[in-house]
Amino acid sequence: MKFVSWNVNGLRAVMKKGFMGFFDKVNADVFCLQEIKLQEGQLDLDLPGYHTYWNYAEKKGYSGTAIFSRQPALSVRYGLGIARHDREGRLITLGFEDYFVVTAYTPNSQHGLLRLAYRLQWEDDLLIYLKGLDAEKPVILCGDLNVAHQEIDLRNPKANKKNSGFTPEEREKMSHFLDSGFVDTFRYFHPDKAGAYSWWSYRSDCRNRNIGWRIDYFIASQRLVPKLSGAKIHTDVWGSDHCPVELEVMI
Repeated sequence: MKFVSWNVNGLRAVMKKGFMGFFDKVNADVFCLQEIKLQEGQLDLDLPGYHTYWNYAEKKGYSGTAIFSRQPALSVRYGLGIARHDREGRLITLGFEDYFVVTAYTPNSQHGLLRLAYRLQWEDDLLIYLKGLDAEKPVILCGDLNVAHQEIDLRNPKANKKNSGFTPEEREKMSHFLDSGFVDTFRYFHPDKAGAYSWWSYRSDCRNRNIGWRIDYFIASQRLVPKLSGAKIHTDVWGSDHCPVELEVMI
């Protein structure tokens, strides 16, 4: 099966920039979105052959997630079940016979790290939630996790050590998460690949110069490793400040 994840930074905007062309070409079994930035009824999207699941933020034009799946989910959960986290439409969980798929849009700790404490609490609560799922059946987590885990995961690590997305606290949370029975699937297949990024600032022509960060992930339960068959980053796909990432699993 093919899974694709993309922070589209506004689904209505990216629809005008070739979204459907990529969607049709990639032919994913499960296609996950983050930062859809819309409310119910604001987009008429016809996807024959797919079941669609939406989690809208209460605040208009902000955050939000979606999943499009060829197979209907056996169960659907929106959010973590924790009120302080569930107003921004950041999480959808689909349950299938043999696994869960979770799409997540992790809160940014913001300029000046004003939201770092909240972000770290989100990390703790998300891990508890995912470990609970993993106790039932394997988990595939994808999305914009808003952290470059290692120095190889961004172009300028030394200059960013105190900046949102690369603080020691955020990186440690990711390390703890992976040590809890999960694997970063891209690094599983490409442990030493440098220059592989999924987000670029709109400033200073960063994308053309490949001054970027890898902050979009597919993370899987450790016991799924024997079934993983490939992971890639679609750096050639534009339309957002992020590009899509992909995972193939024999499941």
